[in-house]
Amino acid sequence: MECTESRDRMSAFADGELDALAARQLTRHLAHCPDCAQACAQLLALRAAVRQHGTRHAAPASLHQQIRQALLGEGSAAKEVPRRRKWAQLPWAWINLGVAGASTAAFAVTLALYLSVPSDAERLDQEIVASHFRSLMPEHLADVASSDQHTVKPWFSGRLDFSPPVVDLAQAGFPLIGGRLDYIKQRPVAALAYRRHQHVLNLYVWPDQAQRDASPRLTVRQGYHLIRWSRSGMQYRLISDLNVPELMDFERRLTAQIDQDGLP
Repeated sequence: MECTESRDRMSAFADGELDALAARQLTRHLAHCPDCAQACAQLLALRAAVRQHGTRHAAPASLHQQIRQALLGEGSAAKEVPRRRKWAQLPWAWINLGVAGASTAAFAVTLALYLSVPSDAERLDQEIVASHFRSLMPEHLADVASSDQHTVKPWFSGRLDFSPPVVDLAQAGFPLIGGRLDYIKQRPVAALAYRRHQHVLNLYVWPDQAQRDASPRLTVRQGYHLIRWSRSGMQYRLISDLNVPELMDFERRLTAQIDQDGLP
């Protein structure tokens, strides 16, 4: 991939609009092109700043109901057979037809804008992908670089208002790289970095007592595999370009070790 093509795709990459193949191609290019990598990092940083400080206006539930009712009304009207057609021969009828067409177009635009608003889960996934990508930049992966869980876990004390579970999975082929502080969902979270051969795995952890336990769910975002689950009042997000079977194996081993050690 040339730099010109890379720059053209960056906005789509940041918005999660690239398919898996294009995202992998761009990611490989960024890994070997410092200029493009810096430009992409700046774009992601700008995007994160806008998300953090910008004002959002969520569409009310009543709008959703109004749109559904309007659609149902349009469908019912289309099925009705008019009893009189002489109105179509009058000049004012064509004026009304033009107004109706303009109204329909405006409604279509409003509906498209409403449906294009990403859900909370999608916005969170985008934050995770952006954070994962930033971590792959030089010297961004770990604030405390150590394979010793007894070094990494105490490092978070005083930096977070919770104690994240730090598990050693080196014997299973997932050595710990280290940990760092990150900012997800408008709050500080713990980010733990692991490695599997040449692949980096980022595990994000933060408390959420309002969230019920949920089984692991896999999604694909911009060429990365992302697993999310919640357990015992904690939210987990695991992301990597590692293949799905090995990534799921990591999640199972991690959960089993947390249960065995009695960690939160």
